[in-house]
Amino acid sequence: MGSNTIGMMAEKLRVGILFGGRSGEHEVSLLSAASILKAIDRSKFDVVPIGITKEGRWLAAGDAQGLIEGTHGAGRALRAGDPQATPGAKLLHEGMPTLMSPEPGSQVAAGKSLDVVFPVLHGTFGEDGTIQGLFELAGIAYVGSGVLGSSAGMDKDVMKRLFAQARLPIVKHVTLLRTEWEKSPRKSVARIEAALRYPLFVKPANLGSSVGISKAHDRRELGPALTEAAKYDRKLVVEEGVGGKPRRGGNAAPARELEVAVLGNDDPKASVVGEIIPGKEFYDYEAKYLTEGSVPVIPAKISKSESGQIREMAVKAFKACDLAGLARVDFLMEPDGKRRIYLNEVNTLPGFTQISMYPKLWEGTGLKYKDLITTLIELALERHSEKSQTVYSKE
Repeated sequence: MGSNTIGMMAEKLRVGILFGGRSGEHEVSLLSAASILKAIDRSKFDVVPIGITKEGRWLAAGDAQGLIEGTHGAGRALRAGDPQATPGAKLLHEGMPTLMSPEPGSQVAAGKSLDVVFPVLHGTFGEDGTIQGLFELAGIAYVGSGVLGSSAGMDKDVMKRLFAQARLPIVKHVTLLRTEWEKSPRKSVARIEAALRYPLFVKPANLGSSVGISKAHDRRELGPALTEAAKYDRKLVVEEGVGGKPRRGGNAAPARELEVAVLGNDDPKASVVGEIIPGKEFYDYEAKYLTEGSVPVIPAKISKSESGQIREMAVKAFKACDLAGLARVDFLMEPDGKRRIYLNEVNTLPGFTQISMYPKLWEGTGLKYKDLITTLIELALERHSEKSQTVYSKE
């Protein structure tokens, strides 16, 4: 899928693996980076780990190779923040300050320039276009979507507007500002209840990994849900729940949560469809990362026509948000009745451990984890080469 630029080069490419960051997904980033550092093809790449602390300090390893090998310790559980358990945490504990200058050709990491950066930064300041802007200023190739695509893929309100413009099916929703909720709570609740039916999902517009998301079954739960979401963003999105008909004496059957991995630049391809069966009422941060019980099913048990429809929608969503490189595209399906399918969201830098859904979906499609990493680096170089044709001033 890439340009096969790597295979034509005599020297190894110098790849910076950038991880950590200031978001609430810092620990998830360390685990993703640890998996990449372990699996990346060293015959093709010289790897430079670069960490960003929770406070925003940039650190590089004095001896990158020693750091990559890490100190995992026999029989130890992989704990994200333990310096003895993951290379990322070790770097953040022992690394030396470094700088990526926003000046073309002067990116410095451990003393040498980089050919490409693989940002493994989930959430705010890593997935929202901010770090991508730095790469653009520095004139360096990087894995994933650009400034616009990353920003659109992070903002659930803007994302939904783009989906609607592309005529992709989305759930009913209301967007309101934190200031509206704080100044006029009754008016805000009235506006939401006039447009939507319970149960509702209340989300910060700009945050990943389901942080700050709550399910409100009635008005009593709606207020606290809005207050919780408002901690994390100035813009709040309230969505009408998708589910089956209420069971006798119980709640409605929950929506099925389906996911597709998309890979490519201008001609993206979709993986097989997978399904997440949450261990909790919905797939929130705790269900994703802190508790056992959520079960991935790859491929999902759906019809061939449903699978084809979902994969086609995933590629359309990828293009609608002007994405590049990679994205996981999430869907909701009614569990009964017409089994209608709704596009939920795109994730431009999804979890990237070997057991994360994005790599697992490609593995289920026939692309191994190690080869997926190489393909993403190829796609970054391909996109950088294509962008280099652009002229920024009139001669």
